[in-house]
Amino acid sequence: MSEQETHADGLADLEELPGGARAALEAVLMVIDEPATAEELAAGLNVTVAVIERLLKGLQQEYNGYTGIAPGRDAEDSQGGSTAFASASAEPRGFELRNVAGGWRIYSRPEFSDVVGRFVLEGQTARLTQAALETMAVIAYRQPVSRARVSAIRGVNVDSVVRTLIQRGLIEDSGTDPESGAVLYRTTSFFLERMGIRSLAELPQLSPHLPGLEGIEEFFDADRM
Repeated sequence: MSEQETHADGLADLEELPGGARAALEAVLMVIDEPATAEELAAGLNVTVAVIERLLKGLQQEYNGYTGIAPGRDAEDSQGGSTAFASASAEPRGFELRNVAGGWRIYSRPEFSDVVGRFVLEGQTARLTQAALETMAVIAYRQPVSRARVSAIRGVNVDSVVRTLIQRGLIEDSGTDPESGAVLYRTTSFFLERMGIRSLAELPQLSPHLPGLEGIEEFFDADRM
C-alpha cells in the first residue's frame, strides 16, 4: 500500500504500530467477547469499511492455511481475499475467523472441540442440563413462544429453566401474546453465536428426524396457547 493510499484509508496512525492496521485488527479480534461487524471494527480503528473487509478476508485466509500467492497472481490480487488466488502453503491454525450472528470473531476450530472442552470445562458445571437443552430447543424452533406453551410441549413446568436461560443470555423477552397477554420468548444473538450460525434459518431441519409425525405442525397450531 502506498503512502497516499495509507493516508486516504485513514491508516497513518496504525501504520506506526508493529504490523500496522492488520495487526491492530487482529489484536482487537483477539479480545472481543462477541462478534463485531465490519462497520464497528472500522469505527473503532478509524479506517474505512473497505479496508476492514479486505483485512478480515486476508486474516481468514491466513488462519485457514492460505498464506502464499498462486502463480501468475500479484500481491494486490492476494490482498483481495479470494482463495482462488491464494495457495495453501501453511498448516491451518487451531483457531479460525468466522462471520457469525452478523459479526466477526475468532473461534477455536470445531475439530478441536473435544480438546478445548476437556481443558475449559473439566471439573466445572457450566454445561446446560438436559432439561435446559430441551427447553432451549423448543424455544428456538417455536419462537416467539410463551412459557405455558413450552411447558405444554415438554409436559413439565419450565419456569426455573427459562430463568436460567435468560440469565445465560440465550433467550430474551419478545413482547406479549396479544390474546393471552403471556410473555413471549425468543433466542438472542448470543444464542446464534454459541451455535455458530448466522441466522435461525441455519438451524437443522427437524422433519428428517421425526418419521411418522406428519401434521405435527397443524397439531401445534390448533392447540396453540
